[in-house]
Amino acid sequence: MRGRSFPLDPREFETPSGGQVAGLGGGAVRRILNDHGITRVLSSEGGRTSRGNMDRMRLYVGLMNAISQWCEPDIDLIEGYWVQRVHAYFAAMPFTLRLDPSKSLRACLRALLSQALERQREATGTMYVGAMMQHLVGAKLKLVSQIDVPMHGHAVADAPTNRTADFALGDAAIHVTTAPSAALIDKCASNLSSGLRPIIVTTEDGAGGARALGKQVGVEDRIDVLELEQFLAGNIYERSAFEKTLRFDFVRQLVDCYNDIVAETETDPSLKIEIED
Repeated sequence: MRGRSFPLDPREFETPSGGQVAGLGGGAVRRILNDHGITRVLSSEGGRTSRGNMDRMRLYVGLMNAISQWCEPDIDLIEGYWVQRVHAYFAAMPFTLRLDPSKSLRACLRALLSQALERQREATGTMYVGAMMQHLVGAKLKLVSQIDVPMHGHAVADAPTNRTADFALGDAAIHVTTAPSAALIDKCASNLSSGLRPIIVTTEDGAGGARALGKQVGVEDRIDVLELEQFLAGNIYERSAFEKTLRFDFVRQLVDCYNDIVAETETDPSLKIEIED
């Protein structure tokens, strides 16, 4: 519609054969979304093969013509509105854990975290990665310990509280974080002073930072720093006795437990995970 004069003629937006919307396709959709920082695929065909889009196009042209009777349509503003609808569409979708037998379990978990990171980049201000990590750890602890482990929303975990860690089991104080900080190391030192064993579960990049910060205050040898993928994968293998079928069964139990925790502690259902075999 850019550069055209209103009122518009719907026939201007038809292919020569009259069977499809001109210019509509997966490539065109991706270019527009890329301009707005969205790199995920909305539709491979972009709706080009849908016959119903001809009727939608005619209705939409009619709407734009009606708007033009009151004011000049702001195409940039209208495009921005539809981009926000795409954001909302992606945000409402659960994450997908693909159990690809050709890949390592850690690679499958890494791909899951990558989805959370991508969504976090698109929806600034929402800590999807941290929330996913915390609740995956919580689900694992709940299944392994077979005791009632208190669960908290991710925002609650990040707020100043009197809790010794995100999770406290026995003498262990387990901290889950995407980016270890000096304040976290101070909290670990406080754990040590109270006779607790601090454990930091973090990302691959965060592990190096945690060890470096611990070294600065002389507690690097007293804090266990574990990467999340290792923390989960090792236990999955052990709990399944290294049997493929049992391994996938335990992963499903883990995801089901994770989803239950999300339902109990979070207000955003899009944090849930679905499994794709």
